[in-house]
Amino acid sequence: MDDNSDWIYKYPTLEPGTLLRRYKRFFADIQLASGETIIAHCPNTGPMTGVSTPGSLVQVSHSNNPKRKLAYTWEMIQVNDTQPTWVGINTALPNRVMKIILEQGLIPELANRYSQIRPEVVYGENRKSRVDFVLTGENEAPPIYLEVKNTTWAQGTLALFPDTVTTRGQKHLQELQKLLPKAKAIMLYFINRGDCDRFSPGDSTDPVYGKLLREAVLQGLEVLPCRFETNPQGIRYLGLAEFVSDAGLENSLMG
Repeated sequence: MDDNSDWIYKYPTLEPGTLLRRYKRFFADIQLASGETIIAHCPNTGPMTGVSTPGSLVQVSHSNNPKRKLAYTWEMIQVNDTQPTWVGINTALPNRVMKIILEQGLIPELANRYSQIRPEVVYGENRKSRVDFVLTGENEAPPIYLEVKNTTWAQGTLALFPDTVTTRGQKHLQELQKLLPKAKAIMLYFINRGDCDRFSPGDSTDPVYGKLLREAVLQGLEVLPCRFETNPQGIRYLGLAEFVSDAGLENSLMG
């Protein structure tokens, strides 16, 4: 693709390869295009449902830092659920990208609602939780608590979160709901693939999470399912996906 100005984040030079296997959560054996087999760091602790199939094309970054045990990092994988699509699997990137987006006011639904951005703010019961961002505005407007979730699991063009039981994610929803209505609370699902135009909670994997999300929405929680195109050049924002609150439940019952 052309080097357009709408890239929010541009990757360093990446190297293509083929995934041989992912194991022990943090490791991946990858055969580079040169034929060399490397061990890459897998920056994703989840099950990576649908985005860790051996034989798939992948892209890795390389670091010259001598202190690193593994020089390569697995950044993305190509899937063919509906069409060949790159999916970003590095869970450290969404928050970095979101910080740029917030600083530049690139999401219209959030624009003009804040003037200060604070990352990784301690909050919640006994102050034992951290929220990804707190946004504060002018004129004593209530603060906005924003939690970001990397979303890579899909069924067709429907993005789903989570892809496994997440007690941590359940706790985040409960903590955010307790802030309402004195503060604003937003769950932002970072759909790290460009082939999905709808979003739903993953009821088939974590029905409790789906229940908590729907309850929180009724209490005033905002849901922003943000679509992103990811490819070896970079990441760009595509707008919001449709939030279909019962699609995941329907798929769960059908399954």
